Amino acid sequence: MKLLKVHGSGNDFFILDQKQFKQPLTDNQLQTLAQRICDRKTGLHGGADGVLSVTRSTKESAALGRMRVINADGSEASMCGNGIRTVARYLSLKNQQTAFKVQTMYADLLVKQEADFAPKVKVFAAEISPVSFAAKDLKMHFAGKEQLINQELPELAPGFKFSAVAVPNPHLIAFVDHQQLIGSKLGEIASYLNDGKNPYFPDGVNVSFVEILAKNKIFVRTYERGVGYTNACGTAMSASSLMYVLLYQPQELEQQLEVCNPGGMVKTIVHQRQDSSYWISLIGNATFVAEVTIPQDAALQGDFQAATWQETGEQAAYENFVRGLKKDEIR
Repeated sequence: MKLLKVHGSGNDFFILDQKQFKQPLTDNQLQTLAQRICDRKTGLHGGADGVLSVTRSTKESAALGRMRVINADGSEASMCGNGIRTVARYLSLKNQQTAFKVQTMYADLLVKQEADFAPKVKVFAAEISPVSFAAKDLKMHFAGKEQLINQELPELAPGFKFSAVAVPNPHLIAFVDHQQLIGSKLGEIASYLNDGKNPYFPDGVNVSFVEILAKNKIFVRTYERGVGYTNACGTAMSASSLMYVLLYQPQELEQQLEVCNPGGMVKTIVHQRQDSSYWISLIGNATFVAEVTIPQDAALQGDFQAATWQETGEQAAYENFVRGLKKDEIR
């Protein structure tokens, strides 16, 4: 079995191209593989946030390939903004194309290669859509609320104002000051909302605290459903960018934003279609860390002794890029 260790803004994954097999892994095998290989204590080389399964697109799709996102706990996410950039680069190299679509759970999304952020820091842009504020799409249950835009939820966390948006992963977002950003409240709220028992988001939700650093510049810290705290969540940064524009710069669509995160930095652009629906361009690194080879049976059993790990050298280049960012960009 061949894998590719990758990351976008430190949100790391193993890409698994299922075309290498005569018989693709079953859903149960994918779930087991993700749980074994991604475990931060016992997984391969420190684990990962998930596995990105790449297959041929289905007959009804004109996309170049299909991406499925299997979280570290074995659950499946509908989309991954950081992951799709790495899959886009992988498919780009395999097919010698720089702009195409990738099939995801709910939509075929446009991706394209962009200018490098720095030497050996390759960059791709990805369309983040569809966008919905509807409670039914978020699987959100607050009495009398069909949507949630900058509103207090005293039953959840007094003193905070929240917005909820599906992109299509569900996100709950609060704009906060710096002390709130680095404090414990985010973890407390997110742990409760992802316990599978709460009445508000019984299926869980990604929760982000956002600090405004300057005009068109924000910092996003995210507790991701199925993962926990992560260096970055692409759909969270996209959803946060959308809410920043709607709440603080409503007349400035189509402007490039700088979005900082614990793992680095991305750029975003919020767009609006003629039918008034929104979509977001997510622009950031697509770093290939290492090429991995491991016996399939051993990987499924969590035995990584026979794994080979060949570094690409790109991680060092990315870390050098991150060191060059201003101190207020990485917290």
